[in-house]
Amino acid sequence: MEPTTALVSGVGGQDGVHLARRLRAHGLRVVGTVEPGTLASAQAATYLDGVELVEHDIRDTEAFQALLEQSLPSQVYNLAAFSSVAASFDHADLVEAVNTAGVEGMLRALLRHRERHGQAARFFQASSSEMFAGSTVLPWREDTPRAPLSPYGASKCAAHELVETYRDRHGLFACSGILFNHESPLRGTQFVTRKITRAAAEIALGRRTSLGLGNLDVRRDWGAAPDYVRAMSSMLARDEPADYVIATGESHSLGELLAVAFDAAGLGDPAPYLVQDPALMRPADVPETLGDATKAREQLGWKPTVGFAEMVGHMVRVDIERLTTGVEESPEYLSPTGTR
Repeated sequence: MEPTTALVSGVGGQDGVHLARRLRAHGLRVVGTVEPGTLASAQAATYLDGVELVEHDIRDTEAFQALLEQSLPSQVYNLAAFSSVAASFDHADLVEAVNTAGVEGMLRALLRHRERHGQAARFFQASSSEMFAGSTVLPWREDTPRAPLSPYGASKCAAHELVETYRDRHGLFACSGILFNHESPLRGTQFVTRKITRAAAEIALGRRTSLGLGNLDVRRDWGAAPDYVRAMSSMLARDEPADYVIATGESHSLGELLAVAFDAAGLGDPAPYLVQDPALMRPADVPETLGDATKAREQLGWKPTVGFAEMVGHMVRVDIERLTTGVEESPEYLSPTGTR
């Protein structure tokens, strides 16, 4: 009997790697898409052994249609996106094309696939807490009024509504995970969490002396990426499709994250190393995010298993290992017990 096939777009990113490895561990065949020109990336080569990789531009609906016909998946996870909130203001058209129009093309392709084959793959869309950024009433739940404050948030909001439409009007098994911030050692260094953990490692090893940051008072509901991809697969295993907030229910300030990271690196108080950078102060930053994942807990049996300090400490230990060994990517980095 042929194994169940899952198609994962954006498989080369943080969530894609964690999800693909989880699906493979459960016996699924995984076909994963990466951006054109990135097929030979070190991350893909290191972490995606056994995954059938295909270069694909999410904006190309015809190519996605062909990919459905070739791979015949029973599950489709859309993790591909333009993911930078800050950069989205300068690239609004691209953000809309990738994060909204690209999703609509995938949903249309799934409908056509159903017409040809009698059934369509179950579809997961990675939604974002940025849909609620303008809401000041916390915590945010599935029914919190959507109030995006950035092109990124607006694009995710529009895609979320498309999933609702194709589910309610067209009968697709389509659902969205409303994902709050989640991290791992695979987070890119352009994100502030990894910027901090990398800097803590470099300072601990004597390779730099300071770190420039902006507003340390912003608070985020931060979770661990492996926990969040576990929720994704749980959503597609249910009898009926629905949308779920995936969050820890705790918020921590950037200053707390900084303190935990420097403590994990053996540095103690980060204040002597900190430089306040006015260029990084963003008045429009959302002051706090906090999610209520009660629905996911009650219907999916999901809850986070990795705490805030454990997650940050793991990232710091991996960055120290990277700098010490010169090995930037290793499967051992994905497990907290796989580093010294």
